[in-house]
Amino acid sequence: MSPYRSDGRSLQIFLLLAVVSTISGVQRLTVTPDRGTTFNISSTQAKGCRVCRAGEPPEQCSSWRLLEEKTAVSLEFQCSRPQDVFSVEIVRNIECSTKSCSGHVVQTDGGSLPLQGFPRKFTWNITAAAPKAFKLDFTDTGLKQISPFDRCPDKHTYTLQALEASGSTVVGKFCRGGTIRSAQVLDRGIFSLDVPAGQELKNSQFHVSVGEEIKSLARISLELPRGTSSSELLSPNYPESFPDDDVMEWYVQVPDQYEAHVGFLNVTQPQCLKKKTAVEYKSRGRGASVLGLNDPQPKEVKGSFLLTLRNCEMDRRRAHSPGLSLNFKVSASRISSPVLCNVDLGTTGLSLHINNVRPNSSCEMKMNSETMKSITVTSKGELSFQDCLPDDVQVTAKRVIDCSHLRDCPKTPVDLLVPLLPSCLPTSLSSVTWTLRPSRHGTVKLVSPSGALKQALPGQPCNDSILIQMDEEHGDFIGFFCPKGAMQKVLIHTNVTITWRSRMGLIALRTYLKHVLTASFEREIPERYIFTIFPSKDTPVLVASPGWPVGMKPSSTVSWIVSVPPKMEAHLMFANLSQPKCSIGHTNIRVQRVSRTEEDYSRREDEEAESELTVPENFFLNMSNCIPERGDFSVITKITLQKRKNVLLITILSVVAALLVIFAVVLAVVCTVVRKKKKQLNHQMSIYNPGGTNMRPEPNGFPKTGEDSEAHVYDTIEDTLVYTHLLKKGAEIGTYGEFDTYRSFTQYTDSQKPPVTKNNSVDNVGVDQPHRFSSEGPPLPNRPPSHNQALVYNDIYQRENQIEEEHSPDPGRRQEPEGGN
Repeated sequence: MSPYRSDGRSLQIFLLLAVVSTISGVQRLTVTPDRGTTFNISSTQAKGCRVCRAGEPPEQCSSWRLLEEKTAVSLEFQCSRPQDVFSVEIVRNIECSTKSCSGHVVQTDGGSLPLQGFPRKFTWNITAAAPKAFKLDFTDTGLKQISPFDRCPDKHTYTLQALEASGSTVVGKFCRGGTIRSAQVLDRGIFSLDVPAGQELKNSQFHVSVGEEIKSLARISLELPRGTSSSELLSPNYPESFPDDDVMEWYVQVPDQYEAHVGFLNVTQPQCLKKKTAVEYKSRGRGASVLGLNDPQPKEVKGSFLLTLRNCEMDRRRAHSPGLSLNFKVSASRISSPVLCNVDLGTTGLSLHINNVRPNSSCEMKMNSETMKSITVTSKGELSFQDCLPDDVQVTAKRVIDCSHLRDCPKTPVDLLVPLLPSCLPTSLSSVTWTLRPSRHGTVKLVSPSGALKQALPGQPCNDSILIQMDEEHGDFIGFFCPKGAMQKVLIHTNVTITWRSRMGLIALRTYLKHVLTASFEREIPERYIFTIFPSKDTPVLVASPGWPVGMKPSSTVSWIVSVPPKMEAHLMFANLSQPKCSIGHTNIRVQRVSRTEEDYSRREDEEAESELTVPENFFLNMSNCIPERGDFSVITKITLQKRKNVLLITILSVVAALLVIFAVVLAVVCTVVRKKKKQLNHQMSIYNPGGTNMRPEPNGFPKTGEDSEAHVYDTIEDTLVYTHLLKKGAEIGTYGEFDTYRSFTQYTDSQKPPVTKNNSVDNVGVDQPHRFSSEGPPLPNRPPSHNQALVYNDIYQRENQIEEEHSPDPGRRQEPEGGN
């Protein structure tokens, strides 16, 4: 359970269910105390108005009443205005162990509205566990110590008491709002809040925790603010005497670069029997310094310190013997001295703005000896800075060039220059802003004198030290740009602000002078923005719609004029395209060559867009937005130059290649047809055979000549030729000749006719015969007139039969193998 929930319930100091009535001078009130809370209702008069429980006899009524019950109690005040006589104290107890405390100081009315007419005192009895003290934290509001005779402006007066064996000691009275941040009390203490009759209680809370092991009655901690300030403090029981032989501590926290001053305003010293009264100053890293109350106190205490007041054993035997009381003041001032700085902006037309961005810092700025939190220099100024760190101050410059009327427009281009500032400023120039306002029908033209610009986009970062932001004057973002790009010119048909920012070092920036852009005012353009792009080979250019990654302004237009060098072409790729749902109109992306009236590309949001496009010459890229119902219109376009393809040469080469292919196909067909015809003619040839033996040409033409003949080469040798006895027997019967070696055939004569087989069938066709023919055919033999034998013609052989014969086995004419015996 949250401790605040528990405290909120228990710290509703009481729940009152009151019914008030006045009957013949008697006022009746019903009260229900909260758990852990006690009501002490008491009268300042011994006689007069009395209070009692309802129904009790009059003799039981008294001038006070203590309520500890958790149930409703009905009270009767026997007078018509008891709030003028009685006061109410609401008491709650808080117990602390060595680790934690049981609750916090939470002040709230709760149900106490019927008691608001009574003077009220809210009391918290707090007990610490030895040797620890308890700690009250006032960081949220801060407290200020006051004299016992003073009253707080808000009528909420706090009192802190320390309870010792010798009695109660008032540590001090306090009001809300001051330098006191906490208080620690040893052993036991009482923290109370007094609110006058009729005053509404302000809700607040003070955290209660376990404190340190202190060796004093109490310790007050305060924090001095930066700048000129001081705090007055009082010794316990002031103006009465500080307790006998006791110790009180104040811890003073001093800001960096400051030193503290301690001054005694009022001091009374007792007659001491033992020891001496003294004050001790102790700070971290330095030894303690002990001084008497009459000694001069330190004027320059550097850093935070602990001030301790010690009392002696006082001599109280004398009447009206003064005790120890002290009223002193602690203040702080800066250690450093101011730095003087003269600023002269010359003829730049700029105004310089210096702001303290850390109000809690010790930085003090002055202009013409007057302290300021913000300084504006229009031309010249005498400035001073004291304890100002670079992070404490921001320096910017601005200029407005108004051309709302034509007569006010500059006649020549205006150079947008970063001013040269002195090094005495505590920090560098962070930005320069120019606001350009053209006439109603005018346009702002921006050109970079040091080279083309590029738009800062993913894949195209700005690595330069300069960053230029372009916005419309009323806040619509256009884009970030930097040097070293392809954007030669920008035209904007509206009021525009140009903001220059640098990422250079602080020392370099103090003396940095830069000609950022040149601005001029020209005639009206049809689009809201026009960018002129001169891309270069091998360097892609990225351009984005205005406002990217946020969408374009509704109904706005933008154009890019892209220059393409000769013999080159531009390849466009549309990336990161985001299309809205339009309520009025349509978005449109159009590409049109400068030399043509027709469009090369045009797509709306409801059409499927091509992501890539190639343009062979200078072109316009136009984009326009609709009035979207939802969604945004934004796109990044990548422009890449590449060598232009020679379409005419490619066409001619393609036609020639096609003709060559057709010619080759026709030639192949003709050759195939001719070859088939030749084969048919060869197969339909008849040959005259003078010997009467039928013969036909070989499959591949006429038989070879004797020199080319391969008849002497054996493909195979018949098994029967291996046996000699068979050869001899064949010779005896006249089957084989009288020679045993192979002889090439020359020519038949009349006396040597080839042997004619009895069966001259188709089976013998195709056998390789060792005959020799001339190209004119065989010569006609001389035959006797009585020889009347008829000519024999060979049949016409078909290819099918030829193929069959080539595969049919035919031993042919036997020849005698070489080396036969």
